[in-house]
Amino acid sequence: MSTKDYLEKDYYKVLGVSKTASKDEIKQSYRKLARESHPDANTDDPEAEDRFKEISEAYNVLSDEKRRKEYDEARSLFGGSYRPGGGAGPGGFDMGDLFGQGTGGAPGGERLSDLFGGLFGGRSRGGTTTRSRRGADVETETTMTFREAAEGVTRSFQLTSEAPCPTCKGTGAKAGTAPRMCPKCSGTGHENTNLGGFSLSEPCSECKGRGLVVDDPCVTCHGSGRGKSTRTIQTRIPGGVSDGQRIRIKGKGAPGEHGGPAGDLYVVVHVKGHQVFGRSGDNITITVPVTFPEAVLGSEVRIPTLTGFPVTVKIPPGTQNGHKLRVRGKGATRKDGTMGDMLVTVEVTVPKTLNGDAREALEKFRAATSDYDPRDGLEARAKGA
Repeated sequence: MSTKDYLEKDYYKVLGVSKTASKDEIKQSYRKLARESHPDANTDDPEAEDRFKEISEAYNVLSDEKRRKEYDEARSLFGGSYRPGGGAGPGGFDMGDLFGQGTGGAPGGERLSDLFGGLFGGRSRGGTTTRSRRGADVETETTMTFREAAEGVTRSFQLTSEAPCPTCKGTGAKAGTAPRMCPKCSGTGHENTNLGGFSLSEPCSECKGRGLVVDDPCVTCHGSGRGKSTRTIQTRIPGGVSDGQRIRIKGKGAPGEHGGPAGDLYVVVHVKGHQVFGRSGDNITITVPVTFPEAVLGSEVRIPTLTGFPVTVKIPPGTQNGHKLRVRGKGATRKDGTMGDMLVTVEVTVPKTLNGDAREALEKFRAATSDYDPRDGLEARAKGA
């Protein structure tokens, strides 16, 4: 998330309350949203964790009278485009205190007081500005068979992303030399501009925010300290995924910078069709043909399953075409590790040709059931409609 996004965040909007909301209203709204967005209650939603953090972050500020007052004053001062950082700001209040106790977290685990510690000329609590950066997210694709998608599979992915330059080990300097501290920013990576009453921190124009100056740049990365890294990772694709689904695998993206956490890997899944089985959510579907006598008199038929071990299903007497039967526990793997069901659709088949004995038997059957008319009342119902 960019700095602009942080600066424009509205905690009242996050919690869905007005700026005049009472503490009880704030608490009530927080509890409701926290229950709805808790990661444990949204295992199929990769964005739930971020929403939960954002809701908790907003509540930690608005539930504290002092922090809420400071937040309101800052938003009023900066026209609603404010995000607290460190250091003393206008009005004499300490902007760093707003999140200095670790009440909120930016993506990648950076503390907000560190992320914006130099925004108004201040530093983080340790006395130096944090320069760690979360690694970039990486997206890739994979194609799975129908069975792999239902049961889950371990996949290997070859990923290419930014990493420290292998030649200079990330220093940006040519072998045998070393970068020196930037004389303009004294190694901080930023310079302050006085705007009358407060100072605005910006990346140093000399070192471009690195805090270091390279006099003799590396021939591979040309002084940037960054290069391309190709690596192979193995990860488990859970069972129950569907075609087109986008899965987030936390911490498997590009490496972070200066101790920052790695980004996430997003895998778009493509699932091949199957000539026998289909999917309906967590259930596997199959259409099983049965003969006319089996449907009328009832029978037991063997049907295949996705695991390869057939099961025997009882066809009740008088089963109609299209009737559905359920076989428990023979479906796709659910997110909680349990199994869905297999839904069996009965398809009554009619032979295209008959020998003499079969025809004679059917003629006797037709005569014996001549008083049964399945179309009785059909025309009357059609006129009534």
